[in-house]
Amino acid sequence: MTRRTSVQLFLIDNLIWVLVAAFFLINAIFTPRFASYRNVVNILYHSAIMSLLVLGQGLVLINGKLDLSIESTVGFAPGIAMLLSMRIAPELVGPGAAIVITLLIGAALGAFNGICIANLKINPLLQTLASMIMIRGILLYIFPFSLFPLDPVFRYAGAGRLPGNIPVAIPLVLVTFFVLNLVLQHTPFGRRFVAAGGNPRASYVSGVNVDRMTLYAYVIAGVLAAVGGLLAAGRQGSISNSMGEGMVLLSFAGALMGGASLHGGKGTPLGMLGGALLLGMFSNSLNLLGVGPSLIYASKGALIFLALLLDRSRSRWRAKLLHREQLELLDVTG
Repeated sequence: MTRRTSVQLFLIDNLIWVLVAAFFLINAIFTPRFASYRNVVNILYHSAIMSLLVLGQGLVLINGKLDLSIESTVGFAPGIAMLLSMRIAPELVGPGAAIVITLLIGAALGAFNGICIANLKINPLLQTLASMIMIRGILLYIFPFSLFPLDPVFRYAGAGRLPGNIPVAIPLVLVTFFVLNLVLQHTPFGRRFVAAGGNPRASYVSGVNVDRMTLYAYVIAGVLAAVGGLLAAGRQGSISNSMGEGMVLLSFAGALMGGASLHGGKGTPLGMLGGALLLGMFSNSLNLLGVGPSLIYASKGALIFLALLLDRSRSRWRAKLLHREQLELLDVTG
């Protein structure tokens, strides 16, 4: 492969970071206070929950599936854990145990979806849609009103601060992305995981347990959504039945803009981080410019449309580059 083609493919694969840099520079010039230290920290902090959902959704998309239920898990997992800790069995379930239970509930919800999709062969869209509605309905029934006040230990991940007034949520999210990127890019498990989503049949023939990889994808997505619930509960200091509501479609947008594909087998956690940051910067800039809520809502729909266009465009650009490279190689050898 020629150096020119390699550079072009690299830019296509990392297009999201070009967009992030360009968007940041434009807003630094034209949007008041956008590039200030305080606002940059604010963007990272308010992007934390969505970043985890984008990562969870992206991992499921790499596996060639989708997950609509993660937004309901954001409220359900910490809600049940804190109900046990504060109302049902406070003498048995302390705040620390409630955090562990939150993660276990997220994993269990993800495992339920994974088993139904991988083993029972239920359509991922319909399965996760049913789960989303069921979980949200139970959440509305159990929590007609908010549950508060939460223990400081339970709130720490979402409300705690480090030196420099940096929220604990920011390094927590960045470390999560870094670790999962390391696993997917540099371990045999990661290579099998990506291969199972890109070409399930070939992966199965080569000895990869494709159904198990699907199960892992949904379990990890459920755990990440549960961590997002911890951050949301800590930030607002309570559990409400609306936590996570309306976030799932934007998680698709962030994952697709970050390099994931609806066809599976593509994407990296670091790329998805870029997609989440672009979503956060976009929302923040509109707020600083005083754009009304209705137009912000419409613009989020435009972002989803842009994400779909990027997904299609990346595939076409990559195919054209590889085709051109193949023709040039044939000319040289011929």
